[in-house]
Amino acid sequence: MSAPIDRALVPDGILALGAAGLEELAAQYGTPLFVYDEDDLRRRCREYAAHFGPDAVAYASKAFLCTAMARLVDEEALHLDVATGGELHVALHAGFPPERMVLHGNNKSEEELAAALDAGVGRIVLDSFDELDRLEALAAGRPTPPRVLVRVTPGVEAHTHVFIETGTEESKFGFTVSDGVARRAAQRVAESPVLAFAGLHAHIGSQVYVLESYRRAVDIVVALAAEIEGTGHAVEELNFGGGLGVRYLLDDPQREVADYAKTLHDALAEAASESGLTAVPRVMVEPGRSIAATAAVTIYRVGTVKEIPGGLTYVAVDGGMSDNPRPVLYGAGYEVYLPARIDEDRPLVCSIAGKHCEQGDVIISDARLPAGVAVGDLLAVPVTGAYGYSMASNYNKVPRPGVVFVKDGQARLVVRRETLDDLIRLDLP
Repeated sequence: MSAPIDRALVPDGILALGAAGLEELAAQYGTPLFVYDEDDLRRRCREYAAHFGPDAVAYASKAFLCTAMARLVDEEALHLDVATGGELHVALHAGFPPERMVLHGNNKSEEELAAALDAGVGRIVLDSFDELDRLEALAAGRPTPPRVLVRVTPGVEAHTHVFIETGTEESKFGFTVSDGVARRAAQRVAESPVLAFAGLHAHIGSQVYVLESYRRAVDIVVALAAEIEGTGHAVEELNFGGGLGVRYLLDDPQREVADYAKTLHDALAEAASESGLTAVPRVMVEPGRSIAATAAVTIYRVGTVKEIPGGLTYVAVDGGMSDNPRPVLYGAGYEVYLPARIDEDRPLVCSIAGKHCEQGDVIISDARLPAGVAVGDLLAVPVTGAYGYSMASNYNKVPRPGVVFVKDGQARLVVRRETLDDLIRLDLP
């Protein structure tokens, strides 16, 4: 028999809310529903700030962003990483200070760059020579040169899924280090009369468990920084992105922010000494998943239990790939539990299926639940706070779920559930 779900995978505030509390939320706001533990979000922000310093941490908003989340990150005094004009717009709408924003993107349009310049975004991460041409043209004549980081691809294997591995030389992001392209890009920015060279950026991937991968990236990026310093240009900042892995499954490893910080800082000190770098740059990181993921659960309502004779048992819920595409995209795994029976053994092996017209719409293919799961049961999938709502869609014209923040047992709706009328709000006659 399978043991009850590990409570470490369920945020404390959600667990404390209990089955009755989740049922109440489901009744009030409908299902599927994303339920975040606000205290857990803040605790993780503060943990990063404690180990890196608040001025050295930018929350990667692509993991999860809404007005309330942007304001929470602002209240915790972190920076904010935005990757599109849309994310920038939401952050500005929330009143987030633009000088604490970092703009990413491998294909930033003129409109996005102009919006960032107009707003006074604190750092723009340069990703290509085409973008460098656009940025120089837009920055010409402005009173203050924008601060620019040059994104480099260090050629490091991050030991994660190929779709979320961004540091190899085949990546669509940044300038390669091995053939000198990154050095030439940095030198051009440093010599530009309308840009201010701030440093280098390197992100090796997402859901990274092997901390040694970060150490290798630091060695390569610091060596590049020493080369640039040798040409007479200071490298003030080294941004190593985010990507720290989180624990989705019972047998996944647990990676601590303290160990991650120690790895980066120790590697930087050693690499700086070995490379002869005279001015050691400040370190910045951009965590997203490791702040948001474990802070939330998604609750669903069971609609069908189908036993295939001699085969699988499907437990179908009222959501699926439109609120969590990660299993379809990456083969991502999750645990699951029934809030009303969280302490029971889970002998039933089943597949948690979504409601979409795709055979592949399976949230968990080898789930374990208590015996006797029935239509109408409330089911919860933990660790869905990152890349769930942010990647949600209206596939099959399914309205996107609502989002609730829970603090001290009190819930507040921060994103309302879409209505059927929302599905046609953009349609023309």
